[in-house]
Amino acid sequence: MKLWEKGITPEPSVIEFTSGKDKETDLLLTQWDIIGSMAHVIMLDNAGLITSVEKKKLLKTLFSLFNHDKENCLKIEKGVEDIHSQIEKELVSVLGPVGKKVHTGRSRNDQVLVDIRLFSRNEIDKLALLIRELYLRLSSLSDQYREILMPGYTHMQPAMISSFGLWFGSYTESLADDILLLSAARELNNRNPLGSAAGYGTSLPINRKLTTTLLEFDDLMYNSAYTSLSRGKVELAIASSLASLAQTLSRFSMDICLFMMHEFRFIDFPDELFTGSSIMPQKRNPDVFELIRARMNIVLTLPGQISMVTSNLTSGYHRDLQLLKSIVFNGFAEVVQCIKIMLVMLSNIIIRTDIADNPLYNTIYSTEEVNRMVKEGIPFRDAYKTVSGLIKNGSFTRTSLSDYTHEGSIGNLCNNEIGRILEKRMSCFKSKSATELAEKMIQY
Repeated sequence: MKLWEKGITPEPSVIEFTSGKDKETDLLLTQWDIIGSMAHVIMLDNAGLITSVEKKKLLKTLFSLFNHDKENCLKIEKGVEDIHSQIEKELVSVLGPVGKKVHTGRSRNDQVLVDIRLFSRNEIDKLALLIRELYLRLSSLSDQYREILMPGYTHMQPAMISSFGLWFGSYTESLADDILLLSAARELNNRNPLGSAAGYGTSLPINRKLTTTLLEFDDLMYNSAYTSLSRGKVELAIASSLASLAQTLSRFSMDICLFMMHEFRFIDFPDELFTGSSIMPQKRNPDVFELIRARMNIVLTLPGQISMVTSNLTSGYHRDLQLLKSIVFNGFAEVVQCIKIMLVMLSNIIIRTDIADNPLYNTIYSTEEVNRMVKEGIPFRDAYKTVSGLIKNGSFTRTSLSDYTHEGSIGNLCNNEIGRILEKRMSCFKSKSATELAEKMIQY
C-alpha cells in the first residue's frame, strides 16, 4: 500500500531504492504519527469535515494502535511503503471507508514533517535532562576536588597552577552553553507545520491553530510554502546544537586520554573499566574515551552533511530531504549513548592529589612569584624579567601560592552561578511524553 497509488504497479527496485532506510527510521515516528493523526481528526470534526461519530471511531482506533505499538511495536507489512501508509491501512481495515477520511486536508509532506517535529522535540527534551545529569556530575567533582591542584596547560606545555575544581568546572559551563544552543534549536523546531499540506495549503476549511494547541507547539508555521523550505534549516539548527555538545564531549575525552598517559597519571579508573592488549600484558587502554572522542567527532560533521544535502535545492519538497531523518536521528542516538557511558566512567574516576608537588612543575609557580613582586610595588615588566632570568639560569625555586579571589579562579569557582545559568536555560524543556499527549487526545 502506498498513499500515492494511482492504479499503476510501480517497479519494485524503484520503490526499494526510494524508500531507502525509511522503514527503519519510520518506526521511531510511529507513536508521533498516531498522535499527529489524532490531533488532525479532532480538527476535522471541529471544521465539519467529518462527523462527531466518525471522530470518535477514528480516535478510538488510533488510540488502540498507539497502545498496541507501546506493547508490541507496530510493524510495517511487506508491500506497505512506510509507517504512515501502515497506520492508514490499519484504520481502513478496522473502520472501512471512515478510515480513509484520516488523510483529509493534509499531505504526506506535512504529516511527515509534524511527526519529525514532535519526535525531535521529545528527543531534545530528553537529551537536555541527560546533559543536566552530566553537568551535575561534573559540578559535584568540581566541588569535591576544588582544593586539589594540577598544572594548567597552554600550547600543551605546563603554564600556570590550576585545580581539578577549575578543570571539571570549565566543562560544566561549556555544557550550560550547549544547553543554550539546544534550547534555540528547540524553539525553531517547536512550530506546527500541520495543515500546510504539500506546501501550498488546502481549500478545505481546516483550523491550523487548533492542531497547534492540541499538539502543544509554541506557534504555527504561517507560510505554507516555508514549511518545505524549512526542512534542512531546522535540522541544521538541531545538528549544530548536537555538534556543539559533541565538541564538549570530544575535548573532555581528549583531556582524559592525555591525563591518563603513563607520563601524566593525573587520573585513573578501576581496572574493570579498561580494555587490554592481546600481546602486551601491561596495557590498560582508555577505549571508552577514545570511542567517545571518535564518535563525537563524527557528530561534528552532521551540520556539513545537512548543508550538502540541502544547499542547492529550490523551494518546495524534494526527495533529497528524506535523507535528513537518519542524519538527525542517528545524531541524537550517538550523543545519548556517549553521555550515558561517560556518566558510568565519571562515577568511578580516581584523582591523584599530589601532582603539583612534583618538582617537574615548579616553573608553573613563576607567575605567582611575579605577582608577589608586583604586590610589593615592583612594576610588572621588571618583575617578569627578573623571574624570567631566574628560570633561565636554573635558580628559580617554587614560591608560595597566592590567594585567588576573583570570579572564575581556582579560589572562587562560581559553580553556583554556573548552575543558576544552566537551570534558567533548562526551563523550556518540558514537553509531554507521547503517552501523555495520546491520553489527552482520546478525551476529545
